[in-house]
Amino acid sequence: MTSTTFPRLLAPIAAALLAMPVAAMAQNYPTRAITLVVPYAAGGGTDNVARGLAKGMSEKLGQPVVVDNRGGGGGVIGSKLVAKADPDGYTLLFVSSSFVTHVATEEKPSYDVAKDFAPIAMIGTAPLILVSHKSVGAKTVPQLVAASKKSPQGINFASSGPGTVLHLAGELFKQRTGANMTHVAYKGSGPATADLLAGRTQIFFTTIPAMAQHVKTGAVDLLAVTGSERSSLFPNVPTIAESGVPNYSITTWWGVLAPANTPAPIVAKLNKAINELGASESMKARLASEGAASFTGTPAAFGAKLASELTLWKEVAKASNLKETY
Repeated sequence: MTSTTFPRLLAPIAAALLAMPVAAMAQNYPTRAITLVVPYAAGGGTDNVARGLAKGMSEKLGQPVVVDNRGGGGGVIGSKLVAKADPDGYTLLFVSSSFVTHVATEEKPSYDVAKDFAPIAMIGTAPLILVSHKSVGAKTVPQLVAASKKSPQGINFASSGPGTVLHLAGELFKQRTGANMTHVAYKGSGPATADLLAGRTQIFFTTIPAMAQHVKTGAVDLLAVTGSERSSLFPNVPTIAESGVPNYSITTWWGVLAPANTPAPIVAKLNKAINELGASESMKARLASEGAASFTGTPAAFGAKLASELTLWKEVAKASNLKETY
């Protein structure tokens, strides 16, 4: 046996010995409570979905999954907290699509979507809806675009905050249609909705739960949905693409991340549990109430989704010259 042969024989043995503690940890995981950080205030649509997921995960994993709301900075505060947590599977992050859009619009990104986190699973997706104040007088997307061009000041579109998916959905619409629109940011969907109803802004790209009751009462006009397919809640309402804006398909989504370097066996165990919950009738019903559909897939598929959306929103932010600070 040569002097170089012996180390080569030992290498796989050493690798196996190093892998044993990780495998054992994953097999026993979890042995204590898991914290699911929600980087938004309690009570919103994202928080409601997160709490339903946490309850189901507790039952699946045999340990409490405790929701910890860490709002502020448009989700940045809670996200950075998890990025710095121990990668042991006991601190997780519940995210929505604004997790990506915020970074895409920041001049100095607060975190690295790819390097600071380990994707676990997506739980569901939902389209946004485009609504307008009655004063606009538009019943269709082409009528809205035409109305925006009739006066030099154009029309204002509301959002729940700069860098949110509601904001960038409007910016993308503006870029694709040439509509004369000015962004007006609010601190949340509540005040944005109030000003839309009062006529201080004219249109709003928003989530279905935030505006459904006002659509049903006729307080606003529902022009289109932003996804690639019509919503089951509003089957007679066309998509924006159907309305003459090609390649416009925007959805909001929810998912779970862990800190980077979380062991793969733990990620796989969490992915399995979340996918099983996503396929359950109770979770499907909860998501349907939000105008959403459940989603199951691999960590790699979720990672690919994050990467593709980051590319899209960076392009939108660059074209609109958006440089936000939080």
